[in-house]
Amino acid sequence: MTTTTPRHPGSETGWKSPRGARRAPAGPVPASGAWREGDPAGARRFLDVGTFDLEVGSRLPDVRVAYETHGELDADGSNAVLVLHALTGDAHVRGPAGPGHATAGWWEPMIGPGAPIDTDRYFVVVPNVLGGCQGTTGPASTAPDGRPWGARFPRITTRDQVAVEIELARLLGVRSWATVIGGSMGGMRVLEWALLGPEAGIDVRSIVSIATSAQSSGDQIAWAHPQLGAIRSDPRWNGGDYYDAAPGEGPHAGLGIARQIAHTTYRTARELDERFGRLPQGGEDPQTDGRFAVQSYLDHHGDKLARRFDANSYLRLTETMLTHDVGRDRGGVEAALAQVESQALVVAVDSDRLFPPELSDRIAAGLPHAAGTRLITSDFGHDGFLLEFDQMGPLVRDFLAEVERVSPA
Repeated sequence: MTTTTPRHPGSETGWKSPRGARRAPAGPVPASGAWREGDPAGARRFLDVGTFDLEVGSRLPDVRVAYETHGELDADGSNAVLVLHALTGDAHVRGPAGPGHATAGWWEPMIGPGAPIDTDRYFVVVPNVLGGCQGTTGPASTAPDGRPWGARFPRITTRDQVAVEIELARLLGVRSWATVIGGSMGGMRVLEWALLGPEAGIDVRSIVSIATSAQSSGDQIAWAHPQLGAIRSDPRWNGGDYYDAAPGEGPHAGLGIARQIAHTTYRTARELDERFGRLPQGGEDPQTDGRFAVQSYLDHHGDKLARRFDANSYLRLTETMLTHDVGRDRGGVEAALAQVESQALVVAVDSDRLFPPELSDRIAAGLPHAAGTRLITSDFGHDGFLLEFDQMGPLVRDFLAEVERVSPA
């Protein structure tokens, strides 16, 4: 296991160790942590991509995408890289926290001058996903009637999300991706891009599928079920209509519990036992009304997410992940993967209990141009793909060099 310092939205910045002083939260939690019109744009850019007919049969008008770019697009358009974020990520993949950005870039070591995804060589595009809450159209966005969509925001699929990203690529002048890379929920979109991109006339020369699956599993659906229930059971969720609520009056309790459940699946039993065990938190006594250190740790992550994310987005995006199935209407998973012509790097984390390596093995076995599954060794579980830079970086760097060697633009 490497000792890379966590530098992403799931890191422990601001959390006190068991022996540290207990710090009060930074004021009431906002009703929603979504980016809203009038907030600082930060490094975001925006493009209006039009109206979309969704797979569920409804129509979503006036879709806008928030995105960030790094590097410059070559004259022949051959150097573009698409980076797709996970469930609670966003377009802010690198750069500091500041106005418009509650956290620093979530994959900072991987992207930049001289980094594995070298912005001196590549033009990197990072969109916020459809249904998200950081500038791309989602439940917190304004509906045609002038009110936030809230729970009225339609159900969407992974293919709907990729259809929006395809239109973004067209408007940016990208007709070919050197690679499309993403982990977890982002990896689901990677697989759909490998099929839908070429169908839409956008070449996908290579893909990097990280800690993801070709279709959601029963175990993943089971873990998600109580998370969705926690949010909807919060009386302050108010049927999804909470955007005008005062700070402290939104569904932060339900969203926080959902995050705590999820976070236990992102990490491992070994890490939690070795790091926390049965230690009490600070001067608290678990035999009375105090907490164990691991409970304080989860409380911190629940509070932190509620301050930067939106409960309705969490619901819609989680539901989208649960319905993900690359084989739907394509003859099954293996038949769908067999159609992918892109060069492929498939990466798994050996200790991942949410997306275990066998799910990546299935992807690698089905892709015609993948050389098996590359394993990252980590005690961090699913979050290893965000934290184990010393392993992830060389894998991506070497793969991109090989793609350029065997398939020059």
